Amino acid sequence: MAIPSYAGPLERVWYYLYRLICAAIFFFLIVPILVIIPLSFNAEPYFTFTPEMLRFEAEAFSLRWYADIVNNEQWLHSIKNSFIIGIASTLVATSLGTLAALGLSRAELPAKSLLMGILISPMIVPLIITAAAMFFFYSAPFGSDFALAQTYTGVILAHAALGTPFVVITVTATLVGFDKNLIRASNSMGADMPTTFFKVIMPLILPGVISGALFAFVTSFDEVVVVLFMAGFEQRTIPRQMWAGIREQISPTILAVATLLIIISTMLLATIELLRRRNEKMRGVTY
Repeated sequence: MAIPSYAGPLERVWYYLYRLICAAIFFFLIVPILVIIPLSFNAEPYFTFTPEMLRFEAEAFSLRWYADIVNNEQWLHSIKNSFIIGIASTLVATSLGTLAALGLSRAELPAKSLLMGILISPMIVPLIITAAAMFFFYSAPFGSDFALAQTYTGVILAHAALGTPFVVITVTATLVGFDKNLIRASNSMGADMPTTFFKVIMPLILPGVISGALFAFVTSFDEVVVVLFMAGFEQRTIPRQMWAGIREQISPTILAVATLLIIISTMLLATIELLRRRNEKMRGVTY
C-alpha cells in the first residue's frame, strides 16, 4: 500500500523505517537458511565455501551430493519412512482434529476452554518432555507387555498426537464464520448427518482442513526429538538420518537433503497461504 498524499513528515519517516525494519528481520531470518543451498553444490567434501566457489568457477560446483542421496540405501530408506509416517500420521491427525474442532464449535459444549487447552497441549509442553512421556507410555502402557515403541504404529501415533493441535486450530478458525443455519436447512430437507457433513460442512471447511493437514505433515516430516525416543533403526526418518550423519559421519549430503527440505517446506507453506486466502475470500474477508 502506497503512502497517502496527506501523510506528514513523521508518518513518512515511519513508513520507510517500518519497511527497513521488516527487511532487516527478513534478512536475519532467511539468509542463514539460504546459505545452505549453494554449499550443497560444493564439489569438495567441505561445509565451507572454497576459494573456487567464491570465484564462481564451474568446476567448483557439482551435483555429487544429490546423487549420493539417490545411491545411498540409508537415505532412500529414511525418505521412504518419512513419507509413510508423515502421510499416515497426517490422516490420523486430520481425522481426529477435524472431529474435535466440530465438537468444540458447538455452543452447548461445557468446559470448551479446558478441552481446547488439553487438545493443544502438545504444542505448549516442551517437546523433550512429550517425547520422553510417549516413550515410557508406548514401551509398556499401563504395565502391559504390549509395546508400540520402536514400531511404525508407535511413531505414527506419536506424530499424529503432535499434528492434531494444528488441525484443531485451523479448522476451529474456519468454523468461526460458519453459518450453522445451513446445517438446520440441510436437516429440514431430510438429509441425515453423514450427508450433511460431506455435502454441506466439509466443502466449506475444506480449506481449513487441508491447511491443518499440511501443518501436520510438515510437523511429522521435520520432527526429530520424538523419533530419537520412539523409532528404531527400521523407522529412521530423514531428520533422524541427518542427526546420525552429523554425529557419526559428517557429509555434505546433509546439506543437499536440507536444501530439498527447504524447497518442500516452502512449497507447502505457499500452499497453506493460498488456502488461507481462499478461505478468507469465501468468508468475505477483504483487506
